[in-house]
Amino acid sequence: MARTTDGEATPVPQRLLAAATRLFAEQGYDRTSVQEIVEAAGVTKGALYHYFGSKEDLLQEVYSRVLRLQQERLDAFADADDPVEDRLREAAADVVVTTIDNLDDAAIFFRSMHHLSPEKHKQVRAERRRYHERFRALVEEGQQSGVFSSATPADLVVDYHFGSVHHLSTWYHPDGPLTKQQVADHLADLLLRALRP
Repeated sequence: MARTTDGEATPVPQRLLAAATRLFAEQGYDRTSVQEIVEAAGVTKGALYHYFGSKEDLLQEVYSRVLRLQQERLDAFADADDPVEDRLREAAADVVVTTIDNLDDAAIFFRSMHHLSPEKHKQVRAERRRYHERFRALVEEGQQSGVFSSATPADLVVDYHFGSVHHLSTWYHPDGPLTKQQVADHLADLLLRALRP
């Protein structure tokens, strides 16, 4: 993707995504027009369609960019030489922090996923499944080596943790009593306690 800036410091694709994210969060995906997005980004409709084929493509990218970041970070934790308990704890805390850092994106996605075409929905589900499978592999590694209890199936352990993560946008507030790192640490500790032999 070219990094055209139309005279601005921020590249056009990033400006479009920032504008779309803000408007989708404030108004909802279905109540936001392409015209509003391009006006907020300070570009033309032609620029939007050059970088994104449709408003739906913007919606998909809002979620996919966060998932790509989380996947890269998870892969780094999983591939490290640290003990499996440390790697899982780091991964479990990181997904909480990166979700909180991108709360609008998460909220938009879970509110608006049904607007994606079946093909785009399938692509996003495949990306999420890849992430969850890599996370589950850490749980399974610990279970197989005896570090974690195998009393609870790994799939259920993963669903338990991500159920908490997916609801962060409904209750977490930056001005609340806990910092994002404290929330991440508590949820990671809960996960590890559930896996103790």
